Amino acid sequence: MTNWGLQRMVARVWAALIVTDSPTMTMPELGETLQASAGAISGAVKTLTSIGLVERVPAPGSRRDHYRIADNGWYTAMLEKNQQLIQGMIDLSGDGVEKVGRDSVAGHRLAEMHDFYSFISAEVPTLLSHWEKARDARRAAREETA
Repeated sequence: MTNWGLQRMVARVWAALIVTDSPTMTMPELGETLQASAGAISGAVKTLTSIGLVERVPAPGSRRDHYRIADNGWYTAMLEKNQQLIQGMIDLSGDGVEKVGRDSVAGHRLAEMHDFYSFISAEVPTLLSHWEKARDARRAAREETA
C-alpha cells in the first residue's frame, strides 16, 4: 500500500483491520497489534476515516471508539478518486485543445487524451453495473452454501 501512496502506518492500520477476525478494533488494540504509539495509530485512523476506508462504529457497553473497514470503503474510495482523476483529465485536455488549437500537433494529442478519458468516463457506469451483478451473484452463492 505504501507503493500506492499511503503512509506506512496508515497502510499497517488498514491491513490490520482487514485481516483481523474481530468485527472491530479499538485504537489500543491496534497499537498493541502493531506495536505502535497511540499518536501514530490515531493519525492513521484519522486518515483512513477521512478517505472512507475505515469507519467508527458504536460498541454497546464499551466507552472506547471501535473501528472497522467500511463496507465497500475501498470500492467507494477508488470510485471517487478515479472519477476525480478522469474528470480532471477531461477538463485539462479540453482546455488544452482550446488553447493550442485542434489542428496543431499538441491539439491532436490533447484531443486524443480528451476522447480517451471521455470514453472511460462513459464506460465506468456499465463496468460498475457488471461488477455489482457479479458480486451479488457470488454473495448469493455463498449464502446458499452456508
